[in-house]
Amino acid sequence: MLLAASLLLKAFAIPVLARVAWLDFTTQKISNQNVLLLLCLGLGSLQLLSVAAGSWWDMGLGALAGLLLFVVLFPFWTLRKVGGGDVKLMAVMPFLIGGSGLAVYSILLLLFAIATAAVIKFPFMLPEGAFRIYAQHLDRKGVVPYGVPISLAAICAIAFQIYASLMLAGSSGILD
Repeated sequence: MLLAASLLLKAFAIPVLARVAWLDFTTQKISNQNVLLLLCLGLGSLQLLSVAAGSWWDMGLGALAGLLLFVVLFPFWTLRKVGGGDVKLMAVMPFLIGGSGLAVYSILLLLFAIATAAVIKFPFMLPEGAFRIYAQHLDRKGVVPYGVPISLAAICAIAFQIYASLMLAGSSGILD
């Protein structure tokens, strides 16, 4: 029951992450309200998982990874290489994903970041239309909406966690 509640909190985070990605793509802003909501959903989910498992390892690993990401990325914000919202969003992701999902999340983040940078740097690869013009505009401004790959990687990692939990529950006979 606690595992299902934890997965439900993670599922509630998916629309928030989609909103963050869209707003970052269109306005290059990530609001503190959305980051705080994601943090609360992540902490609630980790709390439920920790109680169900009887171990605080996942929560501790998530907290340590979040702190490490904030400390590592903060100098890039001071140098104006990334936005403050991107730094805060990235620091919240280990709480939302959990320590056990960080490896999958990291691989997905790398793939989505490379794809985003390629679209921004080489907009001629895109089909004609408003999206291509907007990508060219971002390239001229020198802006990369890092919230998009961060959010997409988190959505995919959460979807993978939900899928894996459902497959485990189905194979163990819990769903029967």
